[in-house]
Amino acid sequence: MTTNKQADTSQDNPDPTPRRVMLAAAVAATLAGLAVARWRAQDAVPAPNPGAPIDGFWALQWDAPQGGHVRLVDFQGRPLIINFWATWCPPCVEELPLIDAFFMKNKANGWQVIGLAVDKLSAVQAFLQKMPLHFPVGLAGLSGTELGRGLGNLAGGLPFTILLAADGRVIQRKMGKLTPADLDTWAALK
Repeated sequence: MTTNKQADTSQDNPDPTPRRVMLAAAVAATLAGLAVARWRAQDAVPAPNPGAPIDGFWALQWDAPQGGHVRLVDFQGRPLIINFWATWCPPCVEELPLIDAFFMKNKANGWQVIGLAVDKLSAVQAFLQKMPLHFPVGLAGLSGTELGRGLGNLAGGLPFTILLAADGRVIQRKMGKLTPADLDTWAALK
């Protein structure tokens, strides 16, 4: 007489999936806590050269997804919001319609916006087909992360946004998703 030992052992060996899920959740929570701590520490550390952009800043230019270039020098002399974003970044994608609406509402008042995509050309082109933006977008690629650090994004995270006054001084920085209140406050600083 033979018995089915496989059936017996499966009852003795419960499915390890719940344990794996709990372990993955604990690791994710730990990483999220470390990211928040690093982000908060960034706010406490003054950015390099806090009142001005980095050396050679106004000479920078990027390829535009639709062809041509986005030249920073073309934006000198008026308030400018520069938003660092990526198609793979959910908070970036969520804030882009807000930034676009701000630009459309305020461009007649001298406001300018540039979106610097820390991403690949094909991904940005596909994204802009689905969600067209009215402000210029430049393809910063991975070098956008270093530029962001030079402008005060010490954590190197996205989204990251800065506000430059008409004279080129950095007057506001925001790590994380912008809110309507942020943009209202910034508009008053112009």
